[in-house]
Amino acid sequence: MNVSLTDDLRDFVELQVSEHSFTSTSEYVRSLLRRERDIAMMRATILAGTAGPRSPMDDAYFDSLRSVVAGQGPR
Repeated sequence: MNVSLTDDLRDFVELQVSEHSFTSTSEYVRSLLRRERDIAMMRATILAGTAGPRSPMDDAYFDSLRSVVAGQGPR
């Protein structure tokens, strides 16, 4: 796969490679693509979690979340 960049974008990529210790421009681009993939997957997971029946987000709901975070049991 080949990608054409403007001079400004090419300079930016080369700067990012050197500043962040990537071994190549390909490695930098792959890291950006992985991050975008992870963001897309997270968004899909969030949207899937909002579908269907939900419990009201009242005090009891947030108390149950705090219990899970504190390791005090399931929601």
